[in-house]
Amino acid sequence: MNDLLFIRLFFIALITVSAYYLQPFALPGPLAGLLGLTSGVVIVLFEVRVKQVSLKRLIGAAIGSVLGILGAYLISLVVRQALPTDTTTIPFLQLGVLFLMTYVGLVVGASKGDMLNLAAFGGVFGGEKLTKHSFKILDTSVIIDGRIADIAETGFLDGALVIPQFVLRELQLVADSADSMKRNRGRRGLDILQRIQKMPELNVQLVEDDFPQIRDVDMKLIELAKLYVCKIVTNDFNLNKVAQLHGVDVLNINELANALKPVVLPGETMRVFILKEGKEYNQGVAYLDDGTMVVVDNAKRVISKTIDITVTSVLQTTAGKMIFGRYDDRVHAVHEKPAQPERYDKQQREQHPSPAAAPPQS
Repeated sequence: MNDLLFIRLFFIALITVSAYYLQPFALPGPLAGLLGLTSGVVIVLFEVRVKQVSLKRLIGAAIGSVLGILGAYLISLVVRQALPTDTTTIPFLQLGVLFLMTYVGLVVGASKGDMLNLAAFGGVFGGEKLTKHSFKILDTSVIIDGRIADIAETGFLDGALVIPQFVLRELQLVADSADSMKRNRGRRGLDILQRIQKMPELNVQLVEDDFPQIRDVDMKLIELAKLYVCKIVTNDFNLNKVAQLHGVDVLNINELANALKPVVLPGETMRVFILKEGKEYNQGVAYLDDGTMVVVDNAKRVISKTIDITVTSVLQTTAGKMIFGRYDDRVHAVHEKPAQPERYDKQQREQHPSPAAAPPQS
């Protein structure tokens, strides 16, 4: 990275010195040097921007520019024959048509470049199809959730993470909401985005593609996924189902979390920290590190202690997995050292508040 920065600075300095001594457009030395410095900076900025553009868009932009220049040349021939001889008007019109057609060809060609099927040519173009499939579009819910940043840090996500501008706008609207809860959620999402962008091993891209005729953000995500032939990363149940109906692949963070929960079988022994009283008589409730609820019979009197239990059954619900166990003081021991970190105490009390304690009797 330092070598590339040195090359860029050397390039800017070379253009500046050359312009200072050659004095183009009959400019004095200082003005010519300033012109060279400005040109060098603009070229470097253009080079940095071009590096972020896909190969298809570059080829589309190049083809569009060439066609635009060719069209401008043909139009200039017509203009020269149609208008009377004028030393200033005709050159101005020809130059204006050239700029217009080149610009239109560049923009249209770049926007339509994604339709090119470079994989059909094979060779170096064969990998372009795989690159597009490696794109992953982040929706608003998964950004606010925050777990996507932890997953990205582990290196399990490859390819580029794509953040559409309409998702960014939705996050800004949530962050500016009058509701304090929504405002905090929106600001958390923006913080998560900043955290993701600072990860050097990730390729994060902001895309300008939008679908003005579609108002719903979820449908815009689906259409964008179809355009890029890529997957959507979300934890929204409804978006997951609708995207599947449209034939779009979805990576659901909640499904990943459920898949990573530990597998336990009836009869196995496990160690848990009894956090609170259960709903049924003489029950205690514990939580595993991943948030899985463990309901333990005969554990009411060992609340706030770590014990060994025997798993009796495992229940899979729509909300997740629940483990049922039984504590027998004649078989299992009580441990003084908690098995659960203290940070889960507050977290689980917020997610599963216990009934209000009865007032003390006088």
